[in-house]
Amino acid sequence: MTFNIKYQSAEEAVSVIKSGHRVFIHTAAATPRLLVNAMTNRAPELENVELVSIHTEWDAPYKDDKYKGIFNIRTFFVGGNIRDAVNRGRASYIPMFLSEIPLFFRRGGMTLDVALIQVSPPDKHGYCSLGVSVDVTDAATDMSKYVIAQVNPNMPRTHGDGLIHASEIDAFVACDEPLFEVPFKEPTETEMAIGNHIAGIVEDGATLQTGIGGIPNAALRALVNHKHLGMHTEMFSDGIIDLVEKGALTGFYKQSHQEKIISGFCIGSRKLYDFIDDNPLIQMCDVGWVNSTKVIQKNPKVTAINSAIEVDLFGQVCADSIGSRQFSGVGGQMDFIRGAALSEGGKPIIALPSTTKNGQSKIVCQLQRGASVVTTRAHVHYVITEFGVAYLYGKSLRERTQALINIAHPNHREELMKQAREILHVQL
Repeated sequence: MTFNIKYQSAEEAVSVIKSGHRVFIHTAAATPRLLVNAMTNRAPELENVELVSIHTEWDAPYKDDKYKGIFNIRTFFVGGNIRDAVNRGRASYIPMFLSEIPLFFRRGGMTLDVALIQVSPPDKHGYCSLGVSVDVTDAATDMSKYVIAQVNPNMPRTHGDGLIHASEIDAFVACDEPLFEVPFKEPTETEMAIGNHIAGIVEDGATLQTGIGGIPNAALRALVNHKHLGMHTEMFSDGIIDLVEKGALTGFYKQSHQEKIISGFCIGSRKLYDFIDDNPLIQMCDVGWVNSTKVIQKNPKVTAINSAIEVDLFGQVCADSIGSRQFSGVGGQMDFIRGAALSEGGKPIIALPSTTKNGQSKIVCQLQRGASVVTTRAHVHYVITEFGVAYLYGKSLRERTQALINIAHPNHREELMKQAREILHVQL
């Protein structure tokens, strides 16, 4: 029997938002643009509405300076749509491990008045799906006093924690527009070199954690001849499809959810969204569980592949800021670096190009002034550039310095050695 629901216009639905409310916005490709725009259009009627999210997509119209004092933005992750607003002080960034945000909501660390979400149409039993983004949204919808759903037939139905019954939704808005997409880009020569180095240390039967972008795509492409790989990751993109279709990604040796791909959210092309739609292989789950080190470490040979903006010669990793300018967020890097380290045969990896687009070294004597450390030098095991692999775990400061200089771009090695001697007082 079809479950009938009553639809409202977006304008009617968001009229429940009042001055002083705290409003959660669904994540990444699930960002409900229709609801966000309708809420923003109500600006003349509102003041001091706090907007809470992790990474969102589309334009974020509420960040405009003319809405200062009306929409106050507090985010756990800084995406391109609000990066300038954060660095101008128009929006605020909250550093927190991704694994802890659901618990923060559930324990009342941040009470939520309204949640704006995007879901699939209800099935015959009345269940909608959070689709591409379960992440912290599962907790946010549980803890919000009022839930408004943008119902979109383009949202894939996914298995896992993302089912929400229509009876738990207070207002429904019909929508039929494409989800936000990130087209797949072919890895560059540098990215493929890094991907090949990563693949060289990944063992058959390993459980992978990757993200989105050129380096993860290159690493996954280089792994197509591996056997019985598994995946337990906070997010994934198009790169997994080929691994599954070629039989390299089976999850046969996983201890947690054997033969399932576990993730909190995904973002990519329409091909990816079609791939995950009603696919029992994919389990989209609450990141409080996905990113728990106790859960991660149960799997064998967890190989966590994470990126960085710069790494200093002692192994400190800056992954979320450029100097004092906030670029992204803490995210789940430390969750998985630690989980991989505790996994039997695990390999935590930091992978990055040796230089910026302007030719500056990403292996540096000291992090830029104001840069934040996401992963400490005590947590780092492998650092990989296109020039090779540096293994730092259990190494002295001198040994670390030498290993990192060896994988820096050749144009910068001599200067790094000089700085190591003169600034760090390390004799090489």
